[in-house]
Amino acid sequence: MPGPRKLDPSSSPRALLGAELRHRREEAGLSQSDLGTPLFLSGSFIGQLESGVRRMQMDQAEKFDEILGADGFFVRNCAALKASKYPEHFAEAAEAEARAETIREYAPQLIPGLLQTEAYARAVFWAYQPTALEATVDALVATRLERGQLLADPTTPMLWTVLDEAVLRRKVGGPAVMAEALRHIAILARRRRIIVQVMPFSGGAHAALNGALKLMSFPDAPPLAYLEVLGVGRLEEDPASVARYDLSYDLVAANSRSPDESLALIGTVAEDFTNEDQEL
Repeated sequence: MPGPRKLDPSSSPRALLGAELRHRREEAGLSQSDLGTPLFLSGSFIGQLESGVRRMQMDQAEKFDEILGADGFFVRNCAALKASKYPEHFAEAAEAEARAETIREYAPQLIPGLLQTEAYARAVFWAYQPTALEATVDALVATRLERGQLLADPTTPMLWTVLDEAVLRRKVGGPAVMAEALRHIAILARRRRIIVQVMPFSGGAHAALNGALKLMSFPDAPPLAYLEVLGVGRLEEDPASVARYDLSYDLVAANSRSPDESLALIGTVAEDFTNEDQEL
């Protein structure tokens, strides 16, 4: 079994903290579980901190300094992690997403952020914040498009998305915006950069009716699930919970249209939006 991936401490403050935490823990002769127990953290959570998947909190940094005799190292450097361009409820999930090897996502209402076009993202943010300054929305859109650059790599992460049919039909930004957005997804699928399926309305009840679900796996840390509702998000690392969400995703995918059928449906709906736009 391969050992943990070596982190480049210069790549980010979080990588620096993770690498230093691993070094000091091993120097102290502690297992990940040994270090986590006084903080009521699981060994897998400590592993996620060490691999840079999870963000260290200030109260954790204080305890690590105390347990490992780090002379304030973790507290001093933890402050560098506080600033984020993402909303607080999503910041840690976005950072984990950037390190993920595979991402599987069920989207019940909106095209996932990694797949959004500029016009679609702008329409979403204006809907969220109808009285915001244009500069504020510009910054939010730029950040979302920057996230999408994860897909510039030809192979990693492996992205498998199940879109509810409502995502295809909901007219976000108008027919022209929707036609462009759906064609963008189709292009990525035809290039075999992503796997996409559609859960049709005819599928009826399914295992993820309660909301959006994102599952992330990593080469050097346990998997995570991310759950989100309006303005609230939670990363779940408990193995039993993640396994339950993993099964829910598998059931949704199994009951969705095949990738080929889904791609055909996406193309048909995009064409319908194009025709509607031309009639306006």
